[in-house]
Parts: sequence; C-alpha cells; structure tokens
Amino acid sequence: MSRPPRDLQPNYCYHVTTRCNNREFRLTRFECRELLLFAIEKCRQKYGFRLYGLCVMSNHVHYLIEPRQPEELPKIMHWLNWYTAMCFNRMLNRTGHFWEKRYHSTGFPKTDKRRALNTLRYIHGNPKAARLQRGWFWDFSNYGSYDRLTNDGITEWHPAFLSLGTTLELCAAAYRKFCQNYRPQPKSTRKTHWGSRKLAQLKEKLKARKSTPGQMSLWEEWELPADEIQAVAKQFVLANCFNPVWAASLFPD
Repeated sequence: MSRPPRDLQPNYCYHVTTRCNNREFRLTRFECRELLLFAIEKCRQKYGFRLYGLCVMSNHVHYLIEPRQPEELPKIMHWLNWYTAMCFNRMLNRTGHFWEKRYHSTGFPKTDKRRALNTLRYIHGNPKAARLQRGWFWDFSNYGSYDRLTNDGITEWHPAFLSLGTTLELCAAAYRKFCQNYRPQPKSTRKTHWGSRKLAQLKEKLKARKSTPGQMSLWEEWELPADEIQAVAKQFVLANCFNPVWAASLFPD
C-alpha cells in the first residue's frame, strides 16, 4: 500500500518530528547533539529555510520549519536525516537505520498566530513534559532565544512572537507568561510487552561487554570539522541554556 502524499502548501509552517529507530535513546550523547546542531545549520545554509522552533530530546527531535518552497520540505528532511544518520552510525560504530520510518509533519498557515504560538510552546515544553527539568530552559531547545532575546545562530523568531508586543522586551515577557500558564501533559511511559523482562536482562548483559578501542576513539579520529561543530553548538547552547557560565565549561577552549 502506497504512502499518502504530504499536504504541502505555500506560506505554511511545518511542525516536524523525527524519532530514533526503535525509540532508542541515541541522542543522549553530547557529541551527537553537537553534531546534530552543526548538521541543521549546514542544511539551513544549503536550502535557505527558516527554523523557528527546535528541541532535541533523547530519542526524537522537534522542528518548526518554513521552507522557501513547499516542495522543498521533503528535500530538507531527506538531506538532514541522511547526513546525520551517516555521521551517527560512524560515530557510534553501528549500521542500519538510525531514524525511524518517515518523519511526521503537520502544516498550518504562517499567518495563523495562535497555532504558531501553541506549536512553539508545545515544542519548548517537551523537556518539562518528560520531567527532565522543572523550568523551560533546555540546552538543546531554542526557548532561551525567545525568553532572553538571544541569537543562537540557527533559529529565528516566528512572526507570531513578534506580534505579541510593541517592543522585543514586551514580546519576550508575553511569551514567557504564555509558557508559564501552560501545563504540559506528562509523557506516557512505554507499554510492557510479553518477554520484556527477559529482553531487559539480555540488554544488561550486552552493556557489560567492553567496547573495542575503535569504538572509543572513533570521534577523535573521524575527519569532521570539529572546530566548526563546536562553534555552532557553543553559540546555540550558550544562547538557550539556563546557566551560561556553567554551560561554557562544556566547551573547553
């Protein structure tokens, strides 16, 4: 059975979600998140899309994207998922699919301010809903750029945000209050299936096996622009994190 075509419209924004294969927590490693930010910026330069919202979780990523042309959205996501899958597989010494099936996307008119603000708040509220934090700041979410009016080098403010006040400070204050009044639904836990306990025991045994030297040194030996990757990640994290002073220690000079 063929897959239904995506509804791509001009002057639309798209809330895109892509998840790691088998819902595995492959994005917990700091180096993977750094590389993902670098890949997003590289893709943005290639296709010229606008990125209004971003949140990198442990096993999935949320984007709020406005492509230059609607037909470019599949090209953007194909390139981004292909590039990151190739990099992550080599970094983690694995093979096969890194991302799970098709990415999920829902579109709405760029002029729909209520929908845009609700979508941004949902994206930024993901870490809170997953109980990873109490507040709204998250090192790998662009909430901080909306709250503190910082430039993270990758994302920009949605026009709906800019319509919240006559000055940027008023816009930030209004969005901050809009988020504080939000009560995100807790993320549901994964259901337990037959054989789950036995499989969990097997996984623990596999974890106990020692890594090969190649797995441990792969990141240092791979020919990627390490300085560029770190520069992109550093600007994004310091612009969005809760404590920039502490976060700066994650990026040794």
